[in-house]
Amino acid sequence: MFKSPEDLLSFISDEGVKFIDVRFCDLPGVMQHFTVPASSFDNETFTNGLAFDGSSVRGFQEIHESDMLLLPDPYTARLDPFRTEKTLMMNFFVHDPFTREPYSRDPRNIAKKAEDYIAESGIADLAFFGPEAEFYVFDSVRFSHSENASFHEIDSIEGWWNTGRDEEGGNRGYKTRFKGGYFPVPPVDHYADLRDKISLKLEEAGLTVERAHHEVGTAGQAEINYKFNTLLHAGDDLQLFKYIVKNTAWEEGKSATFMPKPLFGDNGSGMHCHQSLWKDGVPLFHDESGYAGLSDTARHYIGGILTHAPSLLAFTNPTINSYRRLVPGFEAPVSLVYSQRNRSACVRIPITGDSPKAKRIEFRCPDSSGNPYLAFAAMLMAGIDGVRNKIEPPEPIDKDLYELPPEEQADVAQVPGDLNSVLDNLERDH
Repeated sequence: MFKSPEDLLSFISDEGVKFIDVRFCDLPGVMQHFTVPASSFDNETFTNGLAFDGSSVRGFQEIHESDMLLLPDPYTARLDPFRTEKTLMMNFFVHDPFTREPYSRDPRNIAKKAEDYIAESGIADLAFFGPEAEFYVFDSVRFSHSENASFHEIDSIEGWWNTGRDEEGGNRGYKTRFKGGYFPVPPVDHYADLRDKISLKLEEAGLTVERAHHEVGTAGQAEINYKFNTLLHAGDDLQLFKYIVKNTAWEEGKSATFMPKPLFGDNGSGMHCHQSLWKDGVPLFHDESGYAGLSDTARHYIGGILTHAPSLLAFTNPTINSYRRLVPGFEAPVSLVYSQRNRSACVRIPITGDSPKAKRIEFRCPDSSGNPYLAFAAMLMAGIDGVRNKIEPPEPIDKDLYELPPEEQADVAQVPGDLNSVLDNLERDH
């Protein structure tokens, strides 16, 4: 949002900002924060930074070497739409307080290093990422785990299981069937107004919303798409997106979750990730003579993604629950092939018309449970390895992969079925 510290400091003064919300990302992917008065935030902050205890942050430092330093990234500064007092939220980079070097475990620094690497490689100078993070909206979330019992229970006014429930004013029906949410108009769709409120807040925060709709699942499953960005800023955008979705739902008395598979028997929530490479202002993935209009660079990039997918999922699908989603029958991609238009393939080539600028690939395996900075960087490195080594992907398959006869299905590689297998693959793929 701001190109320089001077622009940022002028805005703080002119707009009467009261507080700066200092944000950075831990290793699992959760944004952390603390707040400082705007009156104490000045030019020296950009050189001296702000100290914090790294031993209390997951994946960072041990207690005997806990002191760490944060330096602001003014480009990410935006007004927080939820704080009572006028507050500017801003992402920071983590640095070593003694050497002043970027911290090796700072996810934002890792994303920046990935961007720097492709520029230095000469293969490309920009990598664009456009994640599509699906989520559910619940009215109630109850759970407990103790020494002698455990349970969880979620509820939604829209849930198909509530067709027979007594409701205040009478049960008026219009519940969404399992796998029936894509996408009837209201009153079957109970959450159009909530998506509108989220979309307006996203626009106010600087994201360009492209479309919003109910997704396939019951219980308010939704998708709101916004414009792509370069790798580091795409990670920032996704963290901002999740913050706004969750807090807008909270203000409306709801709870939004990006959990990959919160409901048994219905579709999970993925984070399909559109990607493209550019160099000197020219898109590198387009060649009208190639399959689906793909260039050799794009095909080899896909080869890298598919070859490394069994280990790549450690970053793009890093939770046990991720593999409850990656099963056949729920529109989840489990076959390690690519195809145009085909949503049952792990890599899809969207139909983009004749525009070279719009040519991209879509990796459909990821979900939103992990760290976007690490996930995007890992995908980029896998794709670049494919380009460097001219890795050829398997032949594209333009048919429903869920309905292949057994003899054909046996020849199609599948994603690992659990996190342990993925971690074993990651260890072998160092």
